[in-house]
Amino acid sequence: MRKFFFSGSTSAKLDEKGRFVLPQQMRFGLVEEGVLEFSLALGLGGCLAIYRQSDIQKIVERFQAKQHLGKYQKFFTLFFSTLHQTTCDKIGRVIIPPTLKKAVGIKTEIMIAGVLNKIEIWPKERYESQLDAVLSGKDPEMNLSKLTEEAFALLECDRGVGDEFEE
Repeated sequence: MRKFFFSGSTSAKLDEKGRFVLPQQMRFGLVEEGVLEFSLALGLGGCLAIYRQSDIQKIVERFQAKQHLGKYQKFFTLFFSTLHQTTCDKIGRVIIPPTLKKAVGIKTEIMIAGVLNKIEIWPKERYESQLDAVLSGKDPEMNLSKLTEEAFALLECDRGVGDEFEE
C-alpha cells in the first residue's frame, strides 16, 4: 500500500461565517481510524496549515521534550495558542477562526494547496504573487530551476537513510 500525501491546489471563497469547502480528496486524506478530525495552525511563510491528528501528536511529543528551552517559548506560545482542533461539517466546510484569518491576512479568497503531509491555506493574492515570482524568475532567491535542483539534491542526501526510494 502506498503512503498518502497531499498534492494539488484549488481556489475557494470564504462565506459570511468564514467557512470554505475543503476538497473531497483532501478530506479523505485527513480521515484516520474512520474519524475526520484535524488541526488548523499557523504555517510557514504566511499561510495556515491543516495537519492530520497523528502528525500533530508527533509534533506535540517532540516539542514537549524541548518545552523548557527559553529561546522557543514565544514560538510555543504562539503556535499552540493559535492551534485549533476541528473538523468539517456535513458538506465539507471548515471554519477559519478570526484570529487565524487576521494573522495571515485572509479576506475572502483563498488558495488550498496540498503539500506532502499537510494542506496549506493561503490568501489568494499572496499565493499568486509568490507563484508568479517563482515562475517568472523575478525573485533571485526563488528561482524555479535553482529550487528544483536543490530540492532534488535533498533526495540524494537521504539515500540509504530510509526506505522511501527503494530501487
